[in-house]
Amino acid sequence: MKKEIIPSLLLTIVCIVFFSGIYPAIIWGIAQIVPNKGEGFTVKDSKGKYYYANIGQKFTDDKYFWSRPSSVNYNVSGPGYSGPGSGGTNKGPDNPDYLVTVQAAIDTFMKHNPDVKKADIPSDLVTSSGSGLDPHISVEGAEVQVARIAKVRGIDKNKVEELVKAHIEGPIWGMGPERVNVLKLNIDLDNLTAK
Repeated sequence: MKKEIIPSLLLTIVCIVFFSGIYPAIIWGIAQIVPNKGEGFTVKDSKGKYYYANIGQKFTDDKYFWSRPSSVNYNVSGPGYSGPGSGGTNKGPDNPDYLVTVQAAIDTFMKHNPDVKKADIPSDLVTSSGSGLDPHISVEGAEVQVARIAKVRGIDKNKVEELVKAHIEGPIWGMGPERVNVLKLNIDLDNLTAK
């Protein structure tokens, strides 16, 4: 019996020390050398209000670029974003409930963007990400909304296109697609129309 209990107690002590002290210290140390020291990235709008740029925000007004739908607290009236409840839908592409949700997102998008063909809607504008909190959309997702925003705001379409191009972020460490942070883009859009 001593052969089982003593190694079990030693393993428990080693795990407690490692996972309660050493591992958190390593992660904290790594966070200190990355940008913003592991804290959330904040941006300030023209009214002085701060937002987290690394967590998706809800934008559904026609004068803004729309965010990627969130699977967190999703309901028929639109997506919700909740950091503590991060997660995907866990529904496969042939799940009937998921297909209804995606079709509703497609219908809503087409209603507000009547000049866009269904086949031209990028998938990221009608499906949620794995975390449900993605702050980015694809470059195509931004470009397909330019005409609506220019019309609603009464500004030149070329200015909106230039704004999108200025907000394109390259792949992380050379991997993945180019993307656009919706919050930063919408804040600068407000600043553009305020001028």
